[in-house]
Amino acid sequence: MASLILALPSKGRLKEQCEAWLAKKGLVVRQTGGERGYSATLDGFDDLQIRLASASEIGKALLAGDIHLGITGEDIVREAAGDVDARLTIEARLGFGRADVVVAVPNGWIDVETMADLAEVATDMRRQTGRRFRIATKFTRLTAQFMRDHHVADHRIVDSAGATEGAPAAGIAEAIVDITTSGATLTANALKILDDGVILKSESCLMKSKLADWNEATQATAAQIFNRLGLDRL
Repeated sequence: MASLILALPSKGRLKEQCEAWLAKKGLVVRQTGGERGYSATLDGFDDLQIRLASASEIGKALLAGDIHLGITGEDIVREAAGDVDARLTIEARLGFGRADVVVAVPNGWIDVETMADLAEVATDMRRQTGRRFRIATKFTRLTAQFMRDHHVADHRIVDSAGATEGAPAAGIAEAIVDITTSGATLTANALKILDDGVILKSESCLMKSKLADWNEATQATAAQIFNRLGLDRL
């Protein structure tokens, strides 16, 4: 019978924060195969597979049902699929890896403070120049939905391959949608966040895939993990 699969971040600060959070709950992660290994064990759990992967890989695996549980950022899964709530549940928000996905425009746009203002500018640009208002971003799905929700019709999303915050100054786009933690990078590039321009307040979360192959054994292992974490639900 297959073991429960838990995916954790494989590197960087997110890995450190995740392991520290688990350790505070008495769950010690021990990486196998050396520092470059991509598997680990969890003290006290023999019938458990731990996979170490990038945050984006964990998100895709949760959405596909390839793993049972995983820790990754909410922004990653919300961008990857439009039917996230049908595929997984967020079981706990962990308080680290916090970042906001936001709409930002140049500071010099003194009359643009809200999404309604931005919609008006986009309409005026289309009428006066025939061009659509350009928004540079790596978050194309979230951006498209947010623009629809705020009735910004006359726009075009530009898929950002580089430093998104530099797009307005480079003439690539009029506005951006990007992820920010402190806002310092936006400020350094003379950009401001619209008053109602926060698309998502993201953080690292423990997520459970609804599409994974759940059985009595994996449910029991998950229940033990959740109990150790102080969570009373599955």
